[in-house]
Amino acid sequence: MIWAWMALVGRTIRWTIENEAETRAALAAAGPSGFVIACWHETILLMPSGWNRAIRLWPERRGRTAMMISLSPDGESVARAVTRLDIDLIRGSAGNKKKGNKDKGGLRAIAEAAGRLRAGESVCMTPDGPRGPRRVASQGAVTLAQRAGALVLPYAVSAKPVLRLKSWDRFIIPLPFTKGAIVFGPLIECPRSAEPEALQDALQRGMDEATGRAETLAGHPVHASQAGASV
Repeated sequence: MIWAWMALVGRTIRWTIENEAETRAALAAAGPSGFVIACWHETILLMPSGWNRAIRLWPERRGRTAMMISLSPDGESVARAVTRLDIDLIRGSAGNKKKGNKDKGGLRAIAEAAGRLRAGESVCMTPDGPRGPRRVASQGAVTLAQRAGALVLPYAVSAKPVLRLKSWDRFIIPLPFTKGAIVFGPLIECPRSAEPEALQDALQRGMDEATGRAETLAGHPVHASQAGASV
């Protein structure tokens, strides 16, 4: 059911795509580097649209693409849907300090993701997932990129109208036959010499700018989502 809904909205939403040519040119200039695709957790049902309509068709993309998904029951449902996209899965997430004896597969997932990036592949992950805070980028994506010598691509997707759940991320349920936008932010270089906090700030700015632009193109009032209004 999740996959069917992803496919339906992806094919029927009227999409506007921005900064695709610039992103492809930057990837071509970067050489064999892999890259991390960063997208907010709330937009999981919309994520495949940018993949199907753009990223999977880029000749600059090298090798396979994988998506990091938690080992939670919710993650299992998403993982089953993602397998239909011809995307590999990396299962695992950061551990919960309150449940230190419970393995979340984080170290194994990071090692696999870093290996893929070193091989020039791409890895998709949610910088505010799997537990939030909402739309706050953690250091996970940039430290992974540093470790593997990879780039980070801010990726924002929006649609209007949508339904929002009362979850921590205000999860979006997109509706078919509506208006949507896909925006790629400038690629972020993550050299080992850089301070993780500075790279984290760069990712936050990139995600905020791409998200704001995607929501504007989709027809949302400026800053409506940050204000917490249901749309």
